[in-house]
Parts: sequence; structure tokens; C-alpha cells
Amino acid sequence: MSGPILYPNVTSLPGQGGIKSGDQIEKKKPGSGPSDFDKVFDRTINGPGTSQESSEAATKTSDLSQTRSPLKFSAHATQRLKERKIELDPATMAKVNDAIDKADSKGVQDTLILTKDAALIVNVKNRTVVTAMDRGSLTGNVFTNIDGAVLV
Repeated sequence: MSGPILYPNVTSLPGQGGIKSGDQIEKKKPGSGPSDFDKVFDRTINGPGTSQESSEAATKTSDLSQTRSPLKFSAHATQRLKERKIELDPATMAKVNDAIDKADSKGVQDTLILTKDAALIVNVKNRTVVTAMDRGSLTGNVFTNIDGAVLV
């Protein structure tokens, strides 16, 4: 069967894209290889390395439970780091990442992480630093909307 497929009775909700009555959808030509969607779908259903991907690509999709997301900084946190001249060296960043892992293992959602030079409020689920303060400015401050703290 070649050529477009006609979907006469398919409609979408007003204001949304998608397939509408009378739309024609081009079928993928046989032999053109799997699409990105097909690869992801196959990997999701059957596990890594079982799709038509090369073994090199399958190797790259190792156990995702052992892969940790990179630490991100919100625009607000980035601004505060610059304003307050807070620098986080690689060793401190590693400690912050470990602190986030510990907080996550305890079920903490938003944590205060105290380093030797700074205090960071971090959303654990998104691994995002929300705001930052230098240690000298901590006296007298009240931290709200956190459910845990980690000292590094």
C-alpha cells in the first residue's frame, strides 16, 4: 500500500494541532530504516540493545538508574552567585552533587546545602540550585520552603 492514508473520522480538539478530519498522512517508505521514534519505542519496550541500533549506541544506553542528572542553576541562583561573588570549584560541586544524592535517598524535596563558602537551596527532584548565599550573609536569615539540610 503506497501513498497517503486518509483519516476521515479523526478530529482534534479546538485550538489544538494534530490530525484533523480529511488529513493525509504519508506512510514511511519500506527500507528507509527505523525512525527515531521507532528506536526509542523499541528500546522502551524491549530494553537497550534489542532494537536495530548499532551495538555502540546500545552500549551508551547503560543502566539509567546509575546515571545522575547534571546539576543545574536557575537564573535567580546564577544572578546571586555573580552578585555575591560565590565561586564553586569542581571539588565543591562534587560534594554538592553527593549531598543532593543523600537528600534524595532520604526523600527530601527541597534542601539547604551548606558548603564551607556558601549556602545553596536546591530542588532535589530537578537537581536545580534555586538560590545561593555566601556564608558571611547567613547570620540572622531564616530559610523557608525546605524539608532537609545537608552540611558538606
